[in-house]
Amino acid sequence: MKLIDHGVFYSGGRILDTFAAEPKEAKNRTMAYQIMRDHSSNSEDGTFRIRFDAMVSHDITYVGIIQTARASGMKEFPLPYALTNCHNSLCAIGGTINEDDHLFGLSAAKKYGGIFVPAHQAVIHQYAREMLCGCGKMILGSDSHTRYGCFGTMGFGEGGPELVKQLLKNTYDLTDPEVILVHLSGTPRKGIGPHDVALALIREVFKNGFVKNKILEFSGPGVAALPIDFRAGIDVMTTETACLSSIWVTDEITEAYYRNHGRAGDYKKLQPGDGAYYDGAIEINLSEIESMIALPFHPSNAYTIHEFLENADELLSEVEKDTIAQFGEKVHPDLRSKFHDGAFYADQGVIAGCSGGMFDNICEAADILENGSIGTGHFGLSVYPSSTSIQKALLENGVSARLLADGAIMRSAFCGPCFGAGDVPANNEFSIRHTTRNFPNREGSKPDQGQISFVALMDARSIAATAANGGKLTAATDIDYETEAQCYNFTREMYEKRSYDGYGKADPETELHFGPNITDWPKFHPLAKNMLLKLAAVIHDPVTTTDELIPSGETSSYRSNPLKLSEFALSRRVPEYVGRSKAIMAQEAERRAGKEVEEITKVLSLLGKDQSLSASTEFGSAIFAEKPGDGSAREQAASCQRVLGGRANIVHEYATKRYRSNCINWGILPFTLSKETSFDYEPGDYVFIPDIRTAIETGVSEIPASVISGNKVQPITLYCENLSDKEKQIILNGCLMNYYAAGMKKD
Repeated sequence: MKLIDHGVFYSGGRILDTFAAEPKEAKNRTMAYQIMRDHSSNSEDGTFRIRFDAMVSHDITYVGIIQTARASGMKEFPLPYALTNCHNSLCAIGGTINEDDHLFGLSAAKKYGGIFVPAHQAVIHQYAREMLCGCGKMILGSDSHTRYGCFGTMGFGEGGPELVKQLLKNTYDLTDPEVILVHLSGTPRKGIGPHDVALALIREVFKNGFVKNKILEFSGPGVAALPIDFRAGIDVMTTETACLSSIWVTDEITEAYYRNHGRAGDYKKLQPGDGAYYDGAIEINLSEIESMIALPFHPSNAYTIHEFLENADELLSEVEKDTIAQFGEKVHPDLRSKFHDGAFYADQGVIAGCSGGMFDNICEAADILENGSIGTGHFGLSVYPSSTSIQKALLENGVSARLLADGAIMRSAFCGPCFGAGDVPANNEFSIRHTTRNFPNREGSKPDQGQISFVALMDARSIAATAANGGKLTAATDIDYETEAQCYNFTREMYEKRSYDGYGKADPETELHFGPNITDWPKFHPLAKNMLLKLAAVIHDPVTTTDELIPSGETSSYRSNPLKLSEFALSRRVPEYVGRSKAIMAQEAERRAGKEVEEITKVLSLLGKDQSLSASTEFGSAIFAEKPGDGSAREQAASCQRVLGGRANIVHEYATKRYRSNCINWGILPFTLSKETSFDYEPGDYVFIPDIRTAIETGVSEIPASVISGNKVQPITLYCENLSDKEKQIILNGCLMNYYAAGMKKD
């Protein structure tokens, strides 16, 4: 794999340093820019203002989105909007909560004209692939893995407020993004699958930020060697590179996919124009990819399986040290004991979700396990087809029966293993999974209660090879097996007979179904003249994930209850955060009621400010983190901070555009520090920002402030850069809901 860190042109299938074209004009020849310009109302000023062709949300996000849009004046869904039920599918947590949310979703689809896909019918992204994608289209999803590039569709995963904007006929605004060419050559060897290619790519580009917030454009002769499921398996994992979106060239294989799905008219040829300009390039020789494993706690912590086995003791020791560093002495990781007799033994295998649960992956896993046995030991294998159509095809061709006969467990379409709500391992167990993420707690353990388990990412083929060896970690390239060609015939009838498609048929008379857990958002106030922040959490980890900001797993049931959910904010990283934030929020309530707040008085005295300033100085909590927001698009990573009185983040860098956008849409000031500025302050210290409202109004990006630590006052410079006029107004109004409630013009 080769990274080219400078601008290049692409002509005749070759990467060139020079071409007879200006880069700015030639960038319009990329597939990405062609598609975005077709969807933008105006892009001449360097900003795309995009309206999407369709949207998708699952049952962790759609309640909050619809509640926000409803409070902002939405009367009907102006575009196809699919509500899938693939995250909170199990009703084991919180009593009736999950099914109450599903009933809310169905009633909303009827009332506003949406699409409702019942639980266990399809995972969110498989439904989009099968029913919504089309060449040259754009889809917005409230899930970070909204990636449909290999189907000729640009998918963007964002927080809920960005979907609210579309429901209110507003636009998704995007400053001209950089585009990176991914040039594929060669052909994968037998035993190599899409996860192997994806993990190798993530390893090369995540930590150095090579593609962060950029669009990946896949081309080259290697594309033709890949079946559509293989392409999709790579494409969905581009999210873990921190890129913004993706798009692939389309060909006869893409065309056959749309014919098979009864939508031949949604195919068209996509390819870069001659001399297209890219801001960089990645060359991948598929023939050289090896079987991969991503160790805890990130997909970028990847090695070839052979590298891992040769250095297992050292690498597992590092994972154990990292575990203690993150979770302290409550947990007692013991991974090195799993390496014995010259081999490493996993405890569990899972093939699931939008990355693993596809037809080709499962069929080849069955070929590898053919006439074998997982064994009667502790190791087990669970397989989750990603839609009922795939499930039906696997029943008809006998693959499900073969897997069951070999000892695997066949389950339904469900995303649970991806975020800790399905197949949770036992304490100290090591699970190998063809799923999207292996962040801490994504497997479902609770380190604050002394529990810890681990997930490593591997391709379905190597998972099957490991299962065939009773849990002995094995690269699929190291075994001999025969594959049987299988043809997947898509079946639409399950959707036609069970899902509800009400697009264009809104019924305003339908009453929304509210369970007792579904609550409205609390009131948020506009930005005050001045701001006094108190640090409620200071995190110096290199990266803070959205799973740490608001955990997944069992907390997901409370996503439709903002107050209840906020109780879990940072609970697995800074357990004191919620209590500290609530104490600050209580004092702010007293200040707004006209009472004197001793804490504010004390700080103003240290600053030498007149006490009358208290009336125009909002008191809120803040988080410092080096680089927060990696991972999920979930808006709750920001909204929970806001519900608890959070008013700002102070960071060196935001891990993703979508997390920063979530902060802005919830009225959280997205401050950054210069890379040279160290931040050695502690929870309980204060940051005073005079005239912050004026600074936002006038677009001042370099904002003077003061840090108060103990009795010591120090100056500090905060940055609030690259805010659009709309984003400024959202922050001034206090949040996106207030922005619309104030009657701000919709595009």
